[in-house]
Amino acid sequence: MARARRLALTSIAAVALLLGSAGVAQAAPGATVRTEGGPLKVRSGPSRSGVIVGTLPNGASLTVVCQQNGQQITGVVRTTTAWDKLGDGRFVSDAYVNRPGPAPAACAVAASAWVRPTDAAIWGGFRTPRNPHHDGVDLGAQRNSPVRAAAAGIVVTAECNVSPTHSCDVDGSPALAGCGWYVEVRHPDSTVTRYCHLIRRPQVNVGQPVAGGQVLGFAGTSGNSSAPHLHFEVHTGYPAVSANAVDPVPFMAAHGAPLG
Repeated sequence: MARARRLALTSIAAVALLLGSAGVAQAAPGATVRTEGGPLKVRSGPSRSGVIVGTLPNGASLTVVCQQNGQQITGVVRTTTAWDKLGDGRFVSDAYVNRPGPAPAACAVAASAWVRPTDAAIWGGFRTPRNPHHDGVDLGAQRNSPVRAAAAGIVVTAECNVSPTHSCDVDGSPALAGCGWYVEVRHPDSTVTRYCHLIRRPQVNVGQPVAGGQVLGFAGTSGNSSAPHLHFEVHTGYPAVSANAVDPVPFMAAHGAPLG
């Protein structure tokens, strides 16, 4: 977890500057696809987990409006975490883009309202007398239902956290410790939201900017869990520790996205 947080430190400063910015700049003319001969996949987001929404042939010209940080890719041209946003809103990895001039400007990440991470009833509360160390709330999300970012920010953790088995691709149990597959998002004011017990590897990667409502993964029961649900936490500082955890119910209600 510490390694993931260190990798994201430089990205969070960038997104704080970008939030609220409206400007984008078109890339210098002459950008072209360069692959080993086959087509380049065009995706819905800046990651290989993004849906493939088309292809571009080797040598095709590109209209790039801006770049967004995402999953690191090793391609024919370079190894990079930059993804090029095309004029129609789709993405290609900059690892396969040749250009005669400098890289395009960073994409503006629009600030968004807070949203509920899932539409499900509250199963368990924050630090109840029966469970005083429960630093979040449990939402009864069904298996494989989408889990969404509660607001725009940067992914600072996306990993498996289970002991003693260290396996998250199976159903968990109360005998295990840990969040299972989980994601943490750091928001521009350094609030951190945590999403636990996902069913499989998250859809996002450390350092990736996400918008409010963007799917982070899918609900499951990995880790310390007895049934499919989403364990959701809110922390008022970074890094997220027990000392800065707050009750998500009043927090989300105050931000216009009541839980349950």
